[in-house]
Amino acid sequence: MIKISTEHAPAAIGPYSQAVVYGQTVYTSGQIAINPATQQVEEDTIEGQTLQVMKNIGAILEAAGSNFQQVIKTTCFLADMKDFAAFNKIYETYFTEKPARSCVAVKELPKQVLCEVEVIAYLA
Repeated sequence: MIKISTEHAPAAIGPYSQAVVYGQTVYTSGQIAINPATQQVEEDTIEGQTLQVMKNIGAILEAAGSNFQQVIKTTCFLADMKDFAAFNKIYETYFTEKPARSCVAVKELPKQVLCEVEVIAYLA
């Protein structure tokens, strides 16, 4: 198992890695809308937060040697299912290969963010 770490995504805020590679598979930890330059949540809309989450995931996938086209499964957490359509509008521009997905509403997310996404991808 190889631990993945990049300064282009937020540092872990707990006892975990940004991602790990096991064999030919990348498993990311859930990413929230923290700007890695400031380690702060700067966006307050679902659109702004979703964009930051996708930037963070992209940086981690790149550091691991993968990309959005190689994602095979996503798990998405929304603080409010009313944000589903706005979240999807941005999500679909990144996950163009349409990986398998679970999307659920949760009671609360870290730092009171509006969304969190984790992915499983393969290495080419």
